[in-house]
Amino acid sequence: MRRNAACLLFCAPLLLWGIGEKDQFTPPDPAQMEKQTISAVTISAQAFDTETLTKPAFGKANPIKYGVLPVWVHVKNGSKKAVKLDTALFQYIDLNRRKIEATPANEVKYANSPTRPKMTPSPIPIPRGKPKNPLEAFEIEGRALAAKMLPPGESAQGFVYFQTDHRGSATLYVTGLRDAASNEELFYFEIPLPAH
Repeated sequence: MRRNAACLLFCAPLLLWGIGEKDQFTPPDPAQMEKQTISAVTISAQAFDTETLTKPAFGKANPIKYGVLPVWVHVKNGSKKAVKLDTALFQYIDLNRRKIEATPANEVKYANSPTRPKMTPSPIPIPRGKPKNPLEAFEIEGRALAAKMLPPGESAQGFVYFQTDHRGSATLYVTGLRDAASNEELFYFEIPLPAH
């Protein structure tokens, strides 16, 4: 009994230390982000365009290295009606006014193009393990904006992904937010995304 208690006292801090190490991401404060409010619905956004911003959120799976720009989006429903988010369409408008649609979080892992097969001239076939795709990390899908509906007074936040580079002076264009009761579409949102 004494042995188990000593083991528990020694191992518990090690286990807790390992658990806390994985999830150390703190979402940005919506008050510090660019935002727009229409019909008491506020959308704030920030492009995670540097490694110092992406490292806490994604760890080693840095999506910027593979041409995927994560944009943190915070939606606050200050109205008295529920808002549907599942019909929302997110677009990234770059300097040249080119529109790029958001890549669904479950398809980001396919953005990493396949590499050329390694052909080794060896008479003995040596089995090699398949290289792991860094964009298959839990953080990509786990931290995505996934709310379907937003009740009055509530907020939702998460990443929206775009297959592009970020050079500043871009805009996040959001359409398709609807009133849940009447299915009436809210006005569109245009949130500037400055470079960091």
